[in-house]
Formats: sequence, C-alpha cells, structure tokens
Amino acid sequence: MNSRFAHWRKSRHSEPNGTCVEVGRAVDGTIGVRDTKAKGEGPVLELTRREWANLLQCVRSRR
Repeated sequence: MNSRFAHWRKSRHSEPNGTCVEVGRAVDGTIGVRDTKAKGEGPVLELTRREWANLLQCVRSRR
C-alpha cells in the first residue's frame, strides 16, 4: 500500500524520540499519513484532499 504514495515527509512537529508522522501524496491527490516508527511497513491512513484540509483545520483550531 505504501508504494502508492511518494515524497514522504516528516512533520515539522515531530519529536526527537521518533514519535512522529509522515505525509505522502498519491498521483490522484490522495494524502497518506503513516507512523514513522513502522519504517514504511505499517498501515497508511488515506485521506482525500478535502478530508486532509478538514483535519488540518480542526488540528489548527485546537491550539
């Protein structure tokens, strides 16, 4: 499943102890979110662009 996504990047808010997430994008615009501790072998949460935007808006509003 992970091969569907490219250009994975780690969150700027990642912890130095490895507690972090990575985000990648598929050709169709789908956003993938994964746990870096799984080293690319774990599950990927798949979100549409709209779902991703809603998630970011929700997270940012709770700061």
